[in-house]
Amino acid sequence: MSALRKDIHNSDVPLLCQSCEARHKGMCGVLEPSELVALSRHTRVVRHDAGAELAAEARPVESYANVMRGVVKLSKVLEDGRQQIVGLQFAPDFLGRLFSKESAVTAEAASDVDLCRVPKAALERLVAENPALEHRLMQQTLRELDEAREWMVTLGRKTASEKVASFLYLIATQLDPSVGGGRRVFDLPLTRTDIADFLGLTIETVSRQLSKLRAERIVVITGVRHVEIPNMAALKARCG
Repeated sequence: MSALRKDIHNSDVPLLCQSCEARHKGMCGVLEPSELVALSRHTRVVRHDAGAELAAEARPVESYANVMRGVVKLSKVLEDGRQQIVGLQFAPDFLGRLFSKESAVTAEAASDVDLCRVPKAALERLVAENPALEHRLMQQTLRELDEAREWMVTLGRKTASEKVASFLYLIATQLDPSVGGGRRVFDLPLTRTDIADFLGLTIETVSRQLSKLRAERIVVITGVRHVEIPNMAALKARCG
């Protein structure tokens, strides 16, 4: 019996948590039913349209959130207005940095997103009382650090072609990591401008490399954002 079906038959688990597909792999996966009940008294699920600001750099942190659906982009802005996207978050990533007074980055909905928000004080109190929850959040933080280091290699050493292929592979594997087989279908969560910013390339270079991958049948692109990867192994081989 799957974890979700067990939840459905467990009246002690809050209804909202029973239907949350991101919960078991996220921070709430280590919480007992009684702890979920206590936490659910403070949480609220909020839907944001693409482009909505979720957190602002250097602004006070009032709440944290679990990403339940969609893609969040994290960015930093220089004094002259130039922006650099420094990361992407997917379900069930944790949005925010524990115990921080101010947000270190600006978080924006790259696509339509669903967030499960919890007040800062409520979650920090639960973390202090629950070593398993603290451990799970630490694991997520370290995973994000490893991913950031891997992306530094992509930005610093890979060719333009390898960068674009790596970006597509990242999106394909993160949007639905449970999908098996070699084929993936998804909508790009970023515009060409954002992709160029994320990869440190020009828009023209991104478009040229996408066209090359399409001509080689590594990807099939319909319209502006709909992407099909017929063979994930072939795309991975192009990532360098």
